[in-house]
Amino acid sequence: MSEEGKVLNIGILKNGTIGSSLLLAFLLDERAEATRINVREITSGAKMHPADHCVDTMKELIKFGPELIIMSSPNAALPGPKAARELAGGIPTIIISDAPAKKAIDEIKEKNMGYILINCDSMIGARRPFLDPVEMSIFNSDLLKVLAITGVLQVIAEELNKVIIDMLENRSPILPQIIIDSNNATEAAKFSNPYARSKAIAAFELAASVSKVTGKACFQLKERSEYMPLLAAAHEMMRTAALMCDEAREIEKANDTVIRRPHHAKQHFLKKIGLHDKET
Repeated sequence: MSEEGKVLNIGILKNGTIGSSLLLAFLLDERAEATRINVREITSGAKMHPADHCVDTMKELIKFGPELIIMSSPNAALPGPKAARELAGGIPTIIISDAPAKKAIDEIKEKNMGYILINCDSMIGARRPFLDPVEMSIFNSDLLKVLAITGVLQVIAEELNKVIIDMLENRSPILPQIIIDSNNATEAAKFSNPYARSKAIAAFELAASVSKVTGKACFQLKERSEYMPLLAAAHEMMRTAALMCDEAREIEKANDTVIRRPHHAKQHFLKKIGLHDKET
């Protein structure tokens, strides 16, 4: 098959959820018009335990015949995601996870896999007296806005697309090994206004600190009177981060400097800045 006619099978495995995984497939094909990739998602839903949840879903994904695997989960160092990685064999694989997954970096490298770890993809306030479906949805919508506007999702989209383009053009892909922080995220966002970027940096750092609060509230404190205020505070922190991101984007909109990078149907990125400019 010619390079032009090649179609790449991409398998996405979701075990549990993090904010960065919510729209993962759509970062590759935001308008459902890509002609050179075929994407299949398999998920274990909310659960990652026991490890069988992750292993069984990986076995199901392998049946699809993926040429590239993208694995997302909270804390990729946990037994479930680690067991699932054992099944990837020689298929190029990229791990997308949060800050606690840093403990798995050496093992991921030993398997010649790539990784993208996101410092601000913080843990939700997951205790029953506080978290219901509505609160869960609000937290994730705020987190998604932080990931989008600070540039995190742009980094992910660009790094995945580099690998995809390499494979479509029959080049050996260089898998990313990246920890996304407030600097490289906001650099990818290409803010034209320094105050907008500063707001985005502040939002990223605030969102990144949420895990310290939810971690203490979920795993250290026993008394409801102690952990409930911290859970609520952590979610207020994420809400504030999302509001700062809104402010940063409004600055860029007011200056007509919002950068847009849509995919071409053949997978490469186009670019435009002015609202009425033509993408090239």
